[in-house]
Amino acid sequence: MSVSDGLLSLVWVWSATAIYVLILARVCMSLPWRIFMRERGIQHMFFGAVLVLVLMWQMRAGVSAGLTVHFLGMTTLTLILGWDFAVLAGSLAMLVMTLLGIESGSSLPVSLICVVVLPVLVTVLVLRVAEAKLPRNFFVYMFVCAFFGAGLAVAVSGMSMAMLLWLDGVYSWSEIYHNYAMYLPLIMMPEGLLNGIIMTGIMVFHPDWIRTFDARVYIDEQ
Repeated sequence: MSVSDGLLSLVWVWSATAIYVLILARVCMSLPWRIFMRERGIQHMFFGAVLVLVLMWQMRAGVSAGLTVHFLGMTTLTLILGWDFAVLAGSLAMLVMTLLGIESGSSLPVSLICVVVLPVLVTVLVLRVAEAKLPRNFFVYMFVCAFFGAGLAVAVSGMSMAMLLWLDGVYSWSEIYHNYAMYLPLIMMPEGLLNGIIMTGIMVFHPDWIRTFDARVYIDEQ
């Protein structure tokens, strides 16, 4: 889920830039900067997450320029650190990928929206719906928020990039479907499984690490 240099027209790049700047401004206003600067544990988790994302995003596969698949990990990051820290950590990881020459610098805003912002928003939406409509249960959180949320997030991320390439006339819908869209379900299950396993382990051994998980509600009161 990356875009090569010059693949998309400038109208998409500048539109993505404007949207991302607004989101980043909202992130900077909502982040608990004092707590972040004071707590070494949060700092270690944050920068450790950036490093893990950089390593994970380098393992990718694809058959056409702009149509690649790789593990995201953004659902786990969102559930642990919250949406604001997740957007910032994902943005830093994407910037490192660009500096390493793996991601396109000219299309960086589009990648930030499709690979970072959209998966975070999908995860938050699934979490909010689960909290409002489903019982506060350990297994609901694990299967719906972590497993299902991660699978849906990677699908939305991949399809958003594919739709941009289709709308911009880079590829026909037939090419996108046969070379990319029909294979997305194959990454949804592993993405959900990976995030589900990681979140299960953290929920069992270190539930205090998870910003969106209250053990007193999901475990103690059951």
